[in-house]
Amino acid sequence: MQNTVSVATYNTSQIQHIQEECPDSESTNSKSKVCRIDCDTPKCKSECKRIKPDCNSPGSACYDPRFIGGDGIVFYFHGKSNQHFSLVSDQNIQINARFIGHRPAGRTRDFTWIQALGLLFNSHTFSLEAIKSATWDNEVDHLKFSYDGEEILIPVGHLSTWNSPAESVKVERTSTKNSVLVTIPGIVEIMANVVPVTKQDDRIHSYKVPSDDCFAHLEVQFRFYSLSSKVEGVLGRTYQPDFENPAKPGVAMAMVGGEDKYRTNSLLSQECETCVFSPTQEAENDISVIIEGTLDCTGNLSNGNGIVCKK
Repeated sequence: MQNTVSVATYNTSQIQHIQEECPDSESTNSKSKVCRIDCDTPKCKSECKRIKPDCNSPGSACYDPRFIGGDGIVFYFHGKSNQHFSLVSDQNIQINARFIGHRPAGRTRDFTWIQALGLLFNSHTFSLEAIKSATWDNEVDHLKFSYDGEEILIPVGHLSTWNSPAESVKVERTSTKNSVLVTIPGIVEIMANVVPVTKQDDRIHSYKVPSDDCFAHLEVQFRFYSLSSKVEGVLGRTYQPDFENPAKPGVAMAMVGGEDKYRTNSLLSQECETCVFSPTQEAENDISVIIEGTLDCTGNLSNGNGIVCKK
């Protein structure tokens, strides 16, 4: 049974402010804000934002790598370089990540970054990768995609879009190069950027990045439309209703382990010690988060159309 959590309501001044700040749900200018729905807050509401990962909000995985769980708690999961780990594993979706990095002399662990994402859903697979590069060039696109094992090409250019057969997955560029929005309808929305490890990052954190690799990697933020109470994975488990985060509050870099629990054999493998992905089963919906309807961002917020977040 699903219970309504909250419904967003707006007075006249709020409606006018939303319309003035971002009247549309998309824009030809990649730097412009657009109208979006935020159901990660206690009350579902519209928001004006750029379609880029917010590394300081729930569902994000950025830096080396720093996660913010569904519970809002920040934690680090370093894994190991050149290995794969399940970030999210639910009955209808699995999202794995390939970690890259290195271990400078004298270090006891690898510095790591997320280089690629592998998605399994229904009977399909999709991957999103940051292409290795010795140096970073903003004028070069560093993204590579595949669908069901076949490489796909998405022309550079803001709003350039690719849809799979039957539209089971949609990829839209949110800037000319190196930024995309990946949507699996009714399941997940992923905002992703490719970024390098900069010289400033190297200097601050003493990564000691070699001269032949800028460690191009992904900054990502996930928005889930439905997750079961059994969801697992490095990030997914933080969405469980009774999850107790082992990250210690107040610790600047709260590190969480469990590599063996989440390690997969490859980017598109569904097997791991805790993985629950099963494309033949119907996902339970006892605590799923569902967005019903679409907020009208074109000037008709007062017409009765709105959003309801349920779980």
